[in-house]
Amino acid sequence: MPKATNTDDSEPSDGVQIDLISGERMDGMATMEKIRMILDGVHDGNIVILEEGLTPDEESRLIEVTMAEISPDEFNGIEIETYPKSEARDSSLLGRIMGSDKVETKLTVIGPANQIETLHKDETLISALVSRN
Repeated sequence: MPKATNTDDSEPSDGVQIDLISGERMDGMATMEKIRMILDGVHDGNIVILEEGLTPDEESRLIEVTMAEISPDEFNGIEIETYPKSEARDSSLLGRIMGSDKVETKLTVIGPANQIETLHKDETLISALVSRN
């Protein structure tokens, strides 16, 4: 994942980097490419926000790979929160017959388990406390 560059000549800040990844960037990537991009960012201590989220299969695979990479001294795992965007429904008769009702993509927030704590989550808001350890 490309690193953000500091535009002024001062020392780097002691804050938390947030990587906002567009759905366009994720399009065409294989599942393992997505997972590797996410976990590389989280290993670096970044919070990763996916505009379009992951499929249930991709999310399961992410958790599986994360569990394999947990190390007591180096990597504590991830915290992941997801919520669906509003549903887009084709209300036409043909659309209902053909089963084109679908849930739109969803926003996903992923971060190091030891740095992100979910304070509140509902259909329209994810509120998290992020600390720099």
